[in-house]
Amino acid sequence: MVLLESKADKRLGRQTVAFANPPVLAAAAAVAGPMEGEGPLGRLFDEVVPDRLVGQKTWEQAEVKLLEKAIHRALGKAGLKPTDLDWIVSGDLLNQLGASSFAGRTLDRPFFGVFGACAAWAESLTLAAMMIDGGFAHRVGVAASSHHEAAERQFRYPIEMGYQRPPTATWTVTGAGAAVLVDPRAVGDGAWPRITHATPGRLVDMGIKDPFDLGSAMAPAAADTIEAHLRDTGRGPGDYDLIITGDLGQAGRAIAVELLMQVGYNAEPVLDDCGLMIYDRKRQDVHCGGSGCACSATVFAARFFGDLRAGRMRRMLLVSTGAMFSPTTFQQGESIPGIAYAVAVESQSAAREEDR
Repeated sequence: MVLLESKADKRLGRQTVAFANPPVLAAAAAVAGPMEGEGPLGRLFDEVVPDRLVGQKTWEQAEVKLLEKAIHRALGKAGLKPTDLDWIVSGDLLNQLGASSFAGRTLDRPFFGVFGACAAWAESLTLAAMMIDGGFAHRVGVAASSHHEAAERQFRYPIEMGYQRPPTATWTVTGAGAAVLVDPRAVGDGAWPRITHATPGRLVDMGIKDPFDLGSAMAPAAADTIEAHLRDTGRGPGDYDLIITGDLGQAGRAIAVELLMQVGYNAEPVLDDCGLMIYDRKRQDVHCGGSGCACSATVFAARFFGDLRAGRMRRMLLVSTGAMFSPTTFQQGESIPGIAYAVAVESQSAAREEDR
């Protein structure tokens, strides 16, 4: 078989895509649970619900409601209706993508459900950006959600059992984040953040089997994807104001920094983690930090979108991380593969400089 390469090939190296027309993030919104609202980012969320059930009968129904709220808030900020979207790309942690699928049925738009575990946010942004840059869509809605009680019941033990969480455990974020990506030719010269590059990751499995130590399971995948992105683009960690992982927590972040150091990248000064930012670990009993699809989704939508839009940040690398396991694979003694997706998001000024 002969492999053909186009002169217009958008690939950089083995894994990274450089978008010819970097899709614009026209709006982003974050809806959070009460515990998240008590954390350091509480005042930045678009809405903090007063109870984790959100007026519903089950935790799963509550997550659907959170996701619907986030999507409608992002659309409202963009001045759009659901029918203005070409596609919706969304992910969550529930079986059969229960939150995304049930929220999607109320929006009446073509729907792509993605499961990248807690990496669903950056994976969805990657796919949506490819759709727009490829000319397959003009406006795409992106969303991700998680719920602490729903995730605990599905992946570990029902909280009613009162089990003891070990120090390596993280706390699944209750919330949802959403964004609207649009073709850059439709928005003019506004100060909109743009997705300039995307690096889909490889599945990396270091043999970890503990579902209460997912930061350690995901850290090698995070380091692998960051290394691939830097290698393919010719950039270094210092070319970014911030490299932010999704939910490695305290233990996983330290491992990722060490692994990157071993391959020649000192990311310590710029590498942070959404799971370490969303909670106050001194006041809130979350052990190693936050996790879940909503971890990187809500932190990005609540904080970093505004920083990029206002010019307080020029360029960031968002690396959402996921642990690809299920109760079945865990019970059968399988190890936990990790995955990470990276997207480079730049302010309008930084994107222009890159073009020059």
